[in-house]
Amino acid sequence: MTAEPLNWGARCFVVIKVLLAEDMHMVRGALVALLNMESDIEVVAQVAAGDQILPTAKSVRPDVAVIDIDLPGKDGLTAAMELRESLPGCHTLILTSLGRPGTVRRALDAKVNGFMLKDAPSDRLANAVRSVAIGRRVIDSELALAAWETDDCPLTTREVEILRVTARGRTVADIAAELFLSPGTVRNYLAAIVTKLNARNRVHAIRIATEAEWL
Repeated sequence: MTAEPLNWGARCFVVIKVLLAEDMHMVRGALVALLNMESDIEVVAQVAAGDQILPTAKSVRPDVAVIDIDLPGKDGLTAAMELRESLPGCHTLILTSLGRPGTVRRALDAKVNGFMLKDAPSDRLANAVRSVAIGRRVIDSELALAAWETDDCPLTTREVEILRVTARGRTVADIAAELFLSPGTVRNYLAAIVTKLNARNRVHAIRIATEAEWL
């Protein structure tokens, strides 16, 4: 852990450096304020898009990245996996407004350190940050159990990401631009998704994935 000890009077504190990723301005501001009220936690950076997380983390070297699961540019779980590969010393805590088993299962598969609902009590957020900073897992036990009882998603993380963006009504060109892929590659992914889900078309694939809580 890269946290730096600070002397405060006669005592020594370890300050946990946090990067916060949340696209809603008011929510982000509230979370920053809550975390900065803690003497041992400091939000050293805040971003509003998933594709800003890794470059910002490389710059500020946080101990914990608190990430909203649904971000523009790149979804939170994809960004969390990139952090694990590029900055293994940075632990990840995923926040979401939806505690669906399929969503939790995706978070577990992505090997995040923590998964919390946004409506959890504020003191739990600070304690979760402290726990994941030292490598502990923080995931609601009932949600975790429900997640393991769901069917495995046959789609890769990239395929889920592409299908999620497609579900927002984006065109192939829009998806390609947002995810830095060629239109042909996006079409290939969508064709593979339809085949894997045994769907009639993209719309049917979105419905299947949504009902299975894979999106």
